[in-house]
Amino acid sequence: MNFELDEQQRQIRELARTFAQREIVPLAAAADRSGELPPDLHRRAVELGLANVNLPEEFGGAGLGCLELVLVTEALCHGCLGIGTALCVNALALEPIVVAGTLEQRTRFLGKAADGALASFALTEPAAGSDVAGIRTRADRVSGGYRLNGSKIWISNATLAEFFVVFAKTDPGAGHRGMTAFIVPHDSAGLSVGTPLSKLGQRAAPTSEVFLDDVFVPESLRLGEEGSGFSLAMTVFDHSRPMVAAFGVGLIERCIDEALAYACERSSMGRKLMEHQAVAHKLAEMRMRLEAARLLTYQAAWLVDQGRPNTTQASIAKAFAADAAMWAATEAVQIFGGMGYSTEYPVEKLFRDAKVLQIYEGSSEIQRNIIAREMQRA
Repeated sequence: MNFELDEQQRQIRELARTFAQREIVPLAAAADRSGELPPDLHRRAVELGLANVNLPEEFGGAGLGCLELVLVTEALCHGCLGIGTALCVNALALEPIVVAGTLEQRTRFLGKAADGALASFALTEPAAGSDVAGIRTRADRVSGGYRLNGSKIWISNATLAEFFVVFAKTDPGAGHRGMTAFIVPHDSAGLSVGTPLSKLGQRAAPTSEVFLDDVFVPESLRLGEEGSGFSLAMTVFDHSRPMVAAFGVGLIERCIDEALAYACERSSMGRKLMEHQAVAHKLAEMRMRLEAARLLTYQAAWLVDQGRPNTTQASIAKAFAADAAMWAATEAVQIFGGMGYSTEYPVEKLFRDAKVLQIYEGSSEIQRNIIAREMQRA
């Protein structure tokens, strides 16, 4: 069993770390205040080959695997979880096209992404978050295609997207078997995007409502067969959850960096904070959870690259990394004491950014449901 990264993996990780330190960290605080992804940052990531890591080479991507995507994601989110999310979540929107798209669809839309286009994965609705099968957006057959009606919420990068992957019900009476996915260009008549939602954290990653008012989608832009949407979404989540787990890994390591530097500098009761066992043990526990989260995440990604099932491992990695990130951010604030509650230091932002990791891409509770279900199938 080899835990070493190869030379190419080490190089892309170092490239991403350098980009995060030079390009992301200096802009993170201002982007958090403005609630906007800094202009041109995605373009620079595209130019460096950090934005389309696992996009197939034949469509303009780097053609690397899920593990390489995880390495890049971890590094970018160490710089800023909001900016890192906005840059990396494009992979979630593209994965359904990689998995189920026709050659024409992949050539057209993955090619756009390779040229720098952003896309959005439009599944969540006001009344259907964890209950994916409960979506209400309709896709009714008409001559030449479908008419889509409904609304989505918490859609990442919706204000920036050139196209959307939208999930809708083609057969509402069939439950999860009645769901179908479609590619919808942003300029389609009847499609509109709301202003970015005000959020606790990850503010630099814009999320918005998307409204579909009698939007015509030609049959050529349906992804897969009718009724295959739920299965497609679950496959995509198995592939994307290692990336989301890497969000947490990057944040945990940043918590350690900030808290360790402060604990080694600040004195209390005549000793450095790090010399107090209560503080040292918090940092030791952070390191333990970081290493565990990282190994779980890499394993889940490696299984994807091996073409092997990873449902259980992806859910374990996502839930553990998310919970560990929230815990680490809480403890980082505690180590800083009163200054941890101040915007003068970045740990309050780490705390705000961490919470949603336990909610989106399947809440920590949903991940435990999946793990328990898979245990019964074993």
